[in-house]
This record gives sequence, C-alpha cells and structure tokens, in this order.
Amino acid sequence: MLAAAQRLRRSTDFAAAVRGGRRAGRGALVVHLSLPVAPTAAISPEPARTGAEEIPAPARAGFVVSKAVGNAVVRNRVRRRLRHLVRERLAELPAGSTLVVRATPAAADVSYQRLGADLDAAIAAARAPRGRRSR
Repeated sequence: MLAAAQRLRRSTDFAAAVRGGRRAGRGALVVHLSLPVAPTAAISPEPARTGAEEIPAPARAGFVVSKAVGNAVVRNRVRRRLRHLVRERLAELPAGSTLVVRATPAAADVSYQRLGADLDAAIAAARAPRGRRSR
C-alpha cells in the first residue's frame, strides 16, 4: 500500500500530471510523468533564509484502470499489482514528481513480471531527455 502522502486523489492532480507530464507507453500500460520544476536563480546573490527548512514534497502516484480492462475483479487485481510495483520504484523518482499509470486492456492478461518490465521501460522513457528529431 502506498502512504497517504504518496497517493494522488484529486482529479485536478491527475489532470495536471496527464496534461503537463511526459507520456510513454510500453506494452500493457501508459505512464504520464510530471517532474518537479527546477527552482529559478534568485535575483540577489544571497538567498533569503528563513528559520524553517523546506521539506520536499514526496513523489506521488495515481492509477487509472478503466472498465475496458475487465470486470471489477480484474481491474482491482491489475490495480493491486501496479500499486505494488510502483511502491518499489517511487523512491527512485525525484521528490515532487507526479506519476500516473494508466493500464490498457492488455494489462489484464500479462504476468506480474511483464507488467514490472513494462513499467520500468515506460518510466525510463518518460525520464529520458527529449531530443530533436531530424527530418
């Protein structure tokens, strides 16, 4: 189970990650990854310091498993598998990241190992820097 601080719950959080994040599809799932924005340089050479240190927001994850995947039993099994796989990989993402994992209908029939391999490949593709395509 993911900790409460690591779960996406509001539809606005899901929408922000899907619209503003990088998308990568691999096998039985599609990943939307929104990385935190790097802080801009301050105008003054000495940054203003406050008494309290900022605690970085943890990386968060949410899951989308539609009725196209299967009935309720199948959808919940896919969601449980994805939740367990993401929990292991969430610490590798930068603090403040938002990850939305969307299962395709093929996710109902693939093995746990294949789902893990697809998740790893999709996250790696979403984290990779975008290059310019040559024409």
